[in-house]
Amino acid sequence: MSEPVEQARTVLTTAPADLLLSRIRALLDQEYGIADVELLQVDYRLAALLPLTPGEAVSEPGHPAWRCFDHQSPVYVDSTAYLPVSMRGERRGVLRVHPVTDEGLLADLAEIGTALAHELTAVDPGTDVYRTARRARRLTLAAEMQWELLPGRSRIRPSFSLAGQLEPAYAVRGDSFDWSDDGDRVWTATINGMGAGVAASMLTTLATSALRNARRAGISLADQAALADQAIYALHRGEQHLATLLVEVDLHSGLLTAVDAGSPRLVLLRDGEVSVQPLEAQFPLGMFEGSHYREQHIQLRPADRLFMISDGVLDATGQEVRYGESALDRMLRRTAPMSPLDAVRSLLGDLRAFVAGDLTDDAVVVCLDWYGPQP
Repeated sequence: MSEPVEQARTVLTTAPADLLLSRIRALLDQEYGIADVELLQVDYRLAALLPLTPGEAVSEPGHPAWRCFDHQSPVYVDSTAYLPVSMRGERRGVLRVHPVTDEGLLADLAEIGTALAHELTAVDPGTDVYRTARRARRLTLAAEMQWELLPGRSRIRPSFSLAGQLEPAYAVRGDSFDWSDDGDRVWTATINGMGAGVAASMLTTLATSALRNARRAGISLADQAALADQAIYALHRGEQHLATLLVEVDLHSGLLTAVDAGSPRLVLLRDGEVSVQPLEAQFPLGMFEGSHYREQHIQLRPADRLFMISDGVLDATGQEVRYGESALDRMLRRTAPMSPLDAVRSLLGDLRAFVAGDLTDDAVVVCLDWYGPQP
C-alpha cells in the first residue's frame, strides 16, 4: 500500500464527521495536485448521483460516473477519474477527482475511494450531512422511519451477493426488508406491511425488531416467526398484522429454509428459467393469538438466484392494466447477467415506467445469489 493511501486512511479516521471530503481534497491536492474532488452519492431511488457540495446531479445512464457506479471499477475520461465509493458490496456512490494526469494513479485513488466508503459508513449515524445530500427530494416521515431501519442496500461475500430496494423510495410506508449473515448462514426477511403512513411504518418497525430479537437468540426460523407473531398480537390483538417471508440459506450446503407468513413470494431464477416456489401460505404475523409456523426446505444449486417480492410489484397498475406474472417473468429473465443490486434497480425501474410515475402501493424486491460453497 502506498504512503498517500496510508495517509488518506489516517486523515479519514481522524477527521470530523462533516469534513471527510474536504480533508481528502486537501490531501489529494498536496500529494497529486488534484484540487477538484467531489463525492457523488447515489440517491434513495438509485436514479441519480447527487453531489455533496452544491452542483448538478448526474442522472443520464451513459455518464462516466454511472459507468463507474454500475461496473464498480474506476473510469478515466479527459483527465478526470471516477472511483467507486463502496465497501463490502454496499455502493454509496462515486468519487470524482480532477485533474489526474497519470492514469497509473487509479489504483491508489480507488483504494482511497474504498477507505472513504468505510468512513462514511462509520460516521453516518452521527451526522445528517451525508443523508441530507443524497436526497433528491424530501422523504415522508414514514419513509424516514423505514430507511433508518434497513441493514443496507447490498452485501457481497465470496459465497453470496444480496440486494434490496423499496418503492416508492421517498414515500414508502410499510414494506421493508432485513438481512444478516454470520459466514455460515444468511437470513432475509421480506415484509409486506399493512396500513398507511406512520402507522404502517410503526408496525413494520415492531415486526423487524421482534424478528431481529428472535434471530439473535439463536432459535429456529419457525420460532422466530412465532415470537414476532406474539409480539405483534400482544400489542394490536389481531387488528393489525403483516405478511413476511423469512428465508435462511446454509452457505455451505445451499439448503434453503423458508417460512411463508403471508403474501411475499419466493421466485427462483435457475438456468434462465423462472419458477415461483410453492410455499405453504401461513397466517400473517399478529393475525391470531398463538399461531404456529412450519418450515419448508428447498435445495439450491450454485449460481441460483432468488427473488423475494411483495404483492405491490404484481399489483402495480398502469393504464388500468396490472403488471402481472408475464411481465414479471420477462423482466426477471432479463436480470440474469446483472448483479443483484442492478437487478432490483432494473425491475423497479421497469415498474415505474409501467405505471408512468411513482407507485401508489408499496413494493419491495430482495435478490439473493448463492455462488456455492466457498473456502
